[in-house]
Amino acid sequence: MGNRGMEDLIPLVNKLQDAFSSIGQSCHLDLPQIAVVGGQSAGKSSVLENFVGRDFLPRGSGIVTRRPLILQLIFSKTEYAEFLHCKSKKFTDFDEVRQEIEAETDRVTGTNKGISPVPINLRVYSPHVLNLTLIDLPGITKVPVGDQPQDIEYQIKDMILQFISRESSLILAVTPANMDLANSDALKMAKEVDPQGLRTIGVITKLDLMDEGTDARDILENKLLPLRRGYIGVVNRSQKDIEGKKDIRAALAAERKFFLSHPAYRHIADRMGTPHLQKVLNQQLTNHIRETLPSLRSKLQSQLLSLEKEVEEYKNFRPDDPTRKTKALLQMVQQFGVDFEKRIEGSGDQVDTLELSGGARINRIFHERFPFELVKMEFDEKDLRREISYAIKNIHGIRTGLFTPDLAFEAIVKKQVVKLKEPCLKCVDLVIQELINTVRQCTSKLGSYPKLREETERIVTTYIREREGKTKDQILLLIDIELSYINTNHEDFIGFANAQQRSTQLNKKRAIPNQGEILVIRRGWLTINNISIMKGGSKEYWFVLTAESLSWYKDEEEKEKKYMLPLDNLKIRDVEKGFMSNKHVFAIFNTEQRNVYKDLRQIELACDSQEDVDSWKASFLRAGVYPEKDQVENEDGAQENTFSMDPQLERQVETIRNLVDSYVGIINKSIRDLMPKTIMHLMINNTKDFIHSELLAYLYSSADQNSLMEESADQAQRRDDMLRMYHALKEALHIIGDISTSTVSTPVPPPVDDAWLQSGSSPTPQRRPTSTVLPPGRPPAVRGPTPGPPLIPAPTGSLSSFVAPPIPSRPGPQNVFAANNDPFSAPPQIPSRPARIPPGIPPGVPRRPPAAPNRPTIIRPAEPSLLD
Repeated sequence: MGNRGMEDLIPLVNKLQDAFSSIGQSCHLDLPQIAVVGGQSAGKSSVLENFVGRDFLPRGSGIVTRRPLILQLIFSKTEYAEFLHCKSKKFTDFDEVRQEIEAETDRVTGTNKGISPVPINLRVYSPHVLNLTLIDLPGITKVPVGDQPQDIEYQIKDMILQFISRESSLILAVTPANMDLANSDALKMAKEVDPQGLRTIGVITKLDLMDEGTDARDILENKLLPLRRGYIGVVNRSQKDIEGKKDIRAALAAERKFFLSHPAYRHIADRMGTPHLQKVLNQQLTNHIRETLPSLRSKLQSQLLSLEKEVEEYKNFRPDDPTRKTKALLQMVQQFGVDFEKRIEGSGDQVDTLELSGGARINRIFHERFPFELVKMEFDEKDLRREISYAIKNIHGIRTGLFTPDLAFEAIVKKQVVKLKEPCLKCVDLVIQELINTVRQCTSKLGSYPKLREETERIVTTYIREREGKTKDQILLLIDIELSYINTNHEDFIGFANAQQRSTQLNKKRAIPNQGEILVIRRGWLTINNISIMKGGSKEYWFVLTAESLSWYKDEEEKEKKYMLPLDNLKIRDVEKGFMSNKHVFAIFNTEQRNVYKDLRQIELACDSQEDVDSWKASFLRAGVYPEKDQVENEDGAQENTFSMDPQLERQVETIRNLVDSYVGIINKSIRDLMPKTIMHLMINNTKDFIHSELLAYLYSSADQNSLMEESADQAQRRDDMLRMYHALKEALHIIGDISTSTVSTPVPPPVDDAWLQSGSSPTPQRRPTSTVLPPGRPPAVRGPTPGPPLIPAPTGSLSSFVAPPIPSRPGPQNVFAANNDPFSAPPQIPSRPARIPPGIPPGVPRRPPAAPNRPTIIRPAEPSLLD
């Protein structure tokens, strides 16, 4: 016989889990744990065993459960058990499970009643259980026996609190009926962790062992010592029944017969017994499931709404419909054109915040990479001066020239202008690469139709390559135009007279520092990569670059300056990235072989990306710090003679050098302006126009519409999955609705006055100890009239003792119950309700005559039982 209530819940939970499995999700119901708490031999293990419906836990007298048993019930088609400490073995005989629990307990705690907080983990797989966790805890004890430590009471309480403190645990506070309920440690511990009483259920066991003439009716009716969720009485099998292998089914029948036949309980028999306890616990599980349904429903509804728009398109979807294919082709080509234009021109929607893309990268090529390449190519002072001197000498020939020749200026200028071709063509290649990347990004939306995507990429890329040739031809034409005529009448050209004076003016400017506000060119974080290892290796600083110096600070507040480096005689060179480093590095060094910073000949500066390196290099160019030439300079004797041989030649070289510098600056300015315009006109704008006006025609001519719009297998699978998910979500929502209507949520009982559980202040009557010596043959007391509330106020003070001191006199009206000189009497009952003696007095405690106690006493006479 299993737990029928639990078995009724199993199909409901399985339906929910099947519904969630169909949409590829797990249904986290997280059902609560059920923990049994109580004193030794209170019947905790029997209560737990009856809930599961199987006979498998050790039972006996004294302390039997000496280690916590964490019992995980797992729904499965086959029935077996396994322990965490021996996973490889499956137990199908539950007698073997009991023996293994006893053996594992003795292995850790010994055989002399020792205890241990180390739990035994047991999993029971069965088709008759829910996924639940049940916890069987050692009984609360006061006095150590055997190998138990002196603080056994506190150890067990700490162990129990560890398990029942979880908000998701239900607490079964088990108290035997033949023990004073007011002294129940189980109820007091439950009160500590559950002050509202929402998850505590009182369980009264051993009702069949109470003295004749006594009963627990008031407790079970929740009138005396009330709990919010009340009490449930159960009658477990006796030790004799267990040893005699009495079946659980027969035990439950005997329990039912007991409650129906007992005169004190027959009117509440439907609310007593193990089946009712199972029903109450299963109702708690049902309540928990119902409480989780709103969040599950909300989750499913949000998923359903997110799918509905796409599913709406697929509901009447016919893959082979030519009308749909034509419409889809037109829409996709149009969308591709819009996306391409947005990526190039920039747009406020769908902004990439992680990296530059499309038009932003092309802009960086135009205004950072291209100017940097121009300057890197152009400035090499020594080579230029040597070439000018050779040109002057070769033009004069055998004669000694008295004047500076114009032809030398023209030859040098043309040579410098020809050098512009390489960076210009490189700029076109970089822009083409970005355009092709942009096309690939835009065609990612055509992934549903791989043939269409492939053809679109091929046609547009081919067109870009065609435009590449025309663009490069146009740029070379621009440079050839510059070479065809050297316009020395240009308004920005310095002229011959100014060229001679320019060097002295520059020297004066360099000698007189700028007293005005210094222009800050750039600020940002850089890492100095080559600080000595003793000082911690690389370190990050906040750098500030101005037209005159490079400074670095501790942080961006710029309060603590670390160093300021003047820019005179500085140049930039590339440094290879380290084997273990992911940073990109460049270096600053002094052309006169001096230390740049402390004992360093060069400072290595590191950035996170190559883009940052290029950007910083462009900023250094604006400050007048140029890159080092790639080739090794050949400083031979001829070069030295060039500058020292003839002062007149030196003056002529300086003059032409200034003229060349001025004219090449004009050419560079013109090229930097015309290059972006040429590329935009001949390549980028033409490509946009082609996509908008001609791409569709090219697509139609390249292949037939059916092959272009052939759907990919992935897309067909995605559509099927989406439709299946949509229907599964609707089914899951329908199941949740069914569960909501087919199950009933039990409301939480109203709060009760459970102040009697407050430790140290319980005003409830205490039973006399079993050691009370009175005449053994004393007859049972006769039932007296039910008195009203006593008029005597309750005394304050500790009630931890079993014996209250005798009270010689009391104010107030006297009646037959007023005087009491018995030293074993307890303080009076709470004045708000009549009191009766709690019925669970152990056997052997004699009853008092009605005139002796100082509190109202009601004792029912013994009635013949059907079980006798």
